Amino acid sequence: MKTSIVIVDDHILIAKALSSILANFDQFEVLYECENGKELQDRCQHPKNVPNVVLLDISMPIMDGFETAAWLKATHPEVLIMALSMQNDEQSLIKMIKSGAKGYLLKNVHPTALAEALNYLVKNGYYYPEWAANKVFSSLCNESKESDKKDLFSNREKMFLRFTVTEMSYKEIANQMNCSTRTVEGYRDSLFEKLELKTRVGLAVYAIKNGYDS
Repeated sequence: MKTSIVIVDDHILIAKALSSILANFDQFEVLYECENGKELQDRCQHPKNVPNVVLLDISMPIMDGFETAAWLKATHPEVLIMALSMQNDEQSLIKMIKSGAKGYLLKNVHPTALAEALNYLVKNGYYYPEWAANKVFSSLCNESKESDKKDLFSNREKMFLRFTVTEMSYKEIANQMNCSTRTVEGYRDSLFEKLELKTRVGLAVYAIKNGYDS
């Protein structure tokens, strides 16, 4: 069975290019293209127009990628969202994850890499490039026992985890925690070691999964 895909991007030429690329792979079927989330909402009123996967641009007029992802998560949780961006921006990635995206790709991705990413997304329920800490997103999509790890966190580390999902810089986090930037970096490095992670994105995903973002 083919994987049905809808492309949501206000850049018509990019949407057409993606459709052309996907047409070269037998396992995919592009149902239609939309220029924004509102158009997707309207089209999805008919059950036959609800796809398996949505390739979703982040920056769009009327209804952007964040709003669209949140709507899909609430109304069609079975739809897998692959976010599309022009740059590997950590903050946008974190915000898209919180909104419901299960994958993240740059728009200049090679056609073969695009197909591989979509296949991985459909098979595993998530896909993120190496820089976005694949290992972390695997744990996000699979149940695991985290209580032992949580017991290892100090109260200050738990406080720091809550700030990792914000758009604050480490310096701004330090100001909020009434400590030095070096101390905040110490909390970060300690959590990196305890959780076996390497990036702030990884910490943010862990925080979201385990309720530290509320």
